[in-house]
Amino acid sequence: MKLVDLKVIDFIQEIDSKQPAPGGGSVAALNAVMGVSLARMVGHLTFEKKKFLALESSIQLEFKDTHDELLMIKNQLILSIDQDTEAFNEIMSAFKLPKESEEEIKIRKQKIQDATLNAIMVPLKVATLSMSALNHLDLIIVYGNQQTISDLGVAILNLTSAVEGACMNVLINLPGLTDQIAAKQYKNQVNDLLKKVKTKKQGLLDSIESKLQS
Repeated sequence: MKLVDLKVIDFIQEIDSKQPAPGGGSVAALNAVMGVSLARMVGHLTFEKKKFLALESSIQLEFKDTHDELLMIKNQLILSIDQDTEAFNEIMSAFKLPKESEEEIKIRKQKIQDATLNAIMVPLKVATLSMSALNHLDLIIVYGNQQTISDLGVAILNLTSAVEGACMNVLINLPGLTDQIAAKQYKNQVNDLLKKVKTKKQGLLDSIESKLQS
């Protein structure tokens, strides 16, 4: 059974076990999904409000487009919850392959590299998608139902945590990659994401806290 098909309590118990997966990568993806879902909830609770319907049609359209784009991001992130655990399991399986002959050693090394690359790409995708979701939130903060502003705050915290957590999962797998040029490129990409998310997080939370204190 896939992780996404589990009851919430069963998913929690899967994490709270001796098994190394699901672990931080799948949890980061789940954090991202919950963050995007909260942002979309705000949209659902905005569309029929008089203040929203009184806005210029161009703003309403942009808001609805943003809401739709978040749905596409959410659907991709849902897949990543299981993909991260599957990537980890692939690495473990690759290391268990036989290594008696030169051919077996060659095949095993290649399988390890393929699995390692996948274990890098999945959390990198989570981090990138989560960052994309964060970049969609400014409009929702301004025009969304202001009674749900605290929900947007939690969404921001979830998504920024997802970016940072997913980046950690990329970094921990980079030493296993023999292609040093590619490893350096991925590390630079991660560092760029971490720099951007810190700035974005502060800006978004400042907006949220300003509204909550007003």
